[in-house]
Amino acid sequence: MVEYKLVISDRERSIPRTVADPQSAGFLGKRIGEKVGGELLGASGYTFRIAGGTDRSGFPLRPDLPGARQTRLYVGDGFGFHAPRPGMRKRRTFRGNTISEDTVQINLVVDQRGPKALAELFAAA
Repeated sequence: MVEYKLVISDRERSIPRTVADPQSAGFLGKRIGEKVGGELLGASGYTFRIAGGTDRSGFPLRPDLPGARQTRLYVGDGFGFHAPRPGMRKRRTFRGNTISEDTVQINLVVDQRGPKALAELFAAA
């Protein structure tokens, strides 16, 4: 059974939500940047864009790394590493941009709004 922690980011606030099977099956195989229909989460009329996430070890999903594999990259200042000195580089572990069973958290951004506010839709859930 796959369970994901979703962080849905709206302009005003972020809303945490947990989904399990069968809702979580709709996220398997999706990539960072893809759009997900709100019907999957019970928010009809909404469209969400996958912005990132983390795996079970806490390593971030990297948008430019294909697949769901975990790998170590030599990175400079930027995504996943902020150099304390100019020109400094370090080897960091990342996971690919595809959501798999090893993914724990998925970050979603509201792409298209529906008729009701998100706070109303997810208040009772």
